[in-house]
Amino acid sequence: MTARTLRARYGRILRFAAAQMVMAWWFEMTLPRIGLGRLAARGRVARWRSTARRFRTLAVELGGLMIKVGQFLSSRMDVLPPEITKELEGLQDEVAPVPFDQIRDLAEAQLGTALTDAFSSFEPRPLAAASLGQAHSAILTPEIAAEIGFAEVVVKVQRPSIADIVEVDLRALRRIAGWLSRVQFVSRRVDMPALVEEFAHVSLEEIDYLHEAANAEAFAVDAAESARVNAPQIVWEQTTPQVLTLEDVTAIKANDVAALRRVGIDPHEVATTFAHTMFDQLFRTGFFHADPHPGNIFVTPANPGTASAVSPAAMGSGSAPTSAGVDWHLTFIDFGMMGHVPENLRAGLRELIIAVAMRDSRRLVASVGLIGVLLEGADTEELERSLTGLFARFGGMGFAQLRDVDEKELRAFSTDFESVVRDLPVQLPENLFLIIRSLSMVSGLCSSLNPSFNIWEVVEPYASELIEEEKGGAAGTVAKEAINLVRLTLGLPGRLDGLVQRLENGELSVATPKLDRRVAGLELLARGVISAVLFTGFVIGGAVLLSMTTLGGILLLIASAPALIHSLVTLLRHRTLSRRHRRM
Repeated sequence: MTARTLRARYGRILRFAAAQMVMAWWFEMTLPRIGLGRLAARGRVARWRSTARRFRTLAVELGGLMIKVGQFLSSRMDVLPPEITKELEGLQDEVAPVPFDQIRDLAEAQLGTALTDAFSSFEPRPLAAASLGQAHSAILTPEIAAEIGFAEVVVKVQRPSIADIVEVDLRALRRIAGWLSRVQFVSRRVDMPALVEEFAHVSLEEIDYLHEAANAEAFAVDAAESARVNAPQIVWEQTTPQVLTLEDVTAIKANDVAALRRVGIDPHEVATTFAHTMFDQLFRTGFFHADPHPGNIFVTPANPGTASAVSPAAMGSGSAPTSAGVDWHLTFIDFGMMGHVPENLRAGLRELIIAVAMRDSRRLVASVGLIGVLLEGADTEELERSLTGLFARFGGMGFAQLRDVDEKELRAFSTDFESVVRDLPVQLPENLFLIIRSLSMVSGLCSSLNPSFNIWEVVEPYASELIEEEKGGAAGTVAKEAINLVRLTLGLPGRLDGLVQRLENGELSVATPKLDRRVAGLELLARGVISAVLFTGFVIGGAVLLSMTTLGGILLLIASAPALIHSLVTLLRHRTLSRRHRRM
């Protein structure tokens, strides 16, 4: 890929982001400040959907990391409105395959030999093509096959120039994060540069196939403790940073309900086993598969001939046959995106799952604080009230039961709850967005296997085990509550001292007419200052955009005029009010 093509890609990403930021600035900040808030709100949902659709088109056209950015954003309902996340759902990491000649040249350069010497056969047509690489089936040479015990393999080969594309995409994302970090509304809620750096760390690991191979072996070591989890073996002799050769473990896709039933495996049991497996990875071992979508998980029967054991009558009755007597296991593949949960974060997650099982909103908020999601000083009272309402109305319901709830009621509650969450100042600890992504995929896959799947039925016994193991049973729970009481008692003098200090500093509001007049004056002054800042921002933004798009720059400079007029009028009103107050 030429330098000119990469520069064009970089510019296209930045222009898209700049245009969306300018539009958001105009409709969400400027228009409400000049009394046109209702006009701005009228088309907000349509604008959100239009933005999401345009980004989806851009991601599909560019490929690279843009598709993965869209997939990540689709799971962030805590930050983005549902109109955006819904448009991004189903964004697949599927792109047009690279011509085989290019794949062969890269693979042979990496392996240091011709493909005909490295493999007995190599299928030119790819099994799958993704934004970072594509996979081909192959057969090992008899010598290597005899040594490792299998011959059929899958060979993953990176797309040519993908490292350069990833570098350009990350450079663009870092610049956009820098822009957003200067927007107070964004910066006080999430550390965008840190979020991009975490995304960059994961992405750079994903394009290093040696790292993925090491992940696969580490996962296999953890999986060895379970009879229901497996991973493919790595063929190290044919593996390099850009070529990965691993055992072909293709079996029944985890969400293929019809195929599972044909071999006598109960899809409901697969759902429960899969959920427990992912919970163990997240809350026990701390090393988890961060991309557990159906294409990366197979259900492998121990005996493929078990299909004959299922009677036609049972298949036609519509009832799910039991998997009793049918041995099977889950086989995970694609270990490029793995997550590590440090012990302090794992402890917070365990506390969170216990709080969810106990329907304890206060404890749940405390666990979120322990994880480190909420920034210091966050007002959590409204969050506690919302969680209490959530548990009271919907706690314990499965997905099938939720479908029976009145749609208007569910939508209204969802909108209110998401509004509360989005208004909280949050930060994302390392790997937390991978955890959110994994849990979202777990819910989706389990629901496809069992429409009436109730996550609570997995959470509650799992939480009970955690309580027994880590809290020493009921005695341990009582002891913990006693410790909390002691902490509260010991901290009470400090809290009272803080209250007195706030009174002395005038930080507590007091209802007096004089104070009200001063507050009104300050609010008026603040509006004038904000408009002045907006005017300055528009001028600077217009100057920057002039170098990219002349029309956009001119429009932004013109848009600065209302902000300047509003600032001057407001500041003059404040000056008049100040003189009037001094006379009173």
